[in-house]
Amino acid sequence: MGRLKVTQIKSGIGGKENQRQTLRSLGLKRLHDTVVKEDRPEIRGMVNTVTHLVTVEEVE
Repeated sequence: MGRLKVTQIKSGIGGKENQRQTLRSLGLKRLHDTVVKEDRPEIRGMVNTVTHLVTVEEVE
């Protein structure tokens, strides 16, 4: 299994409630926070919800 490096690049302020909750579920609390998660369908779905607020890279 690969890993995904997810970095928040835009604020969730002014966004929909589910998008703010998704950022929190991913572990992102502020701008430029970075988390590394397992590449699973659940994580991909969360990233897809907030794709305009984050950048995603695949890491080894």
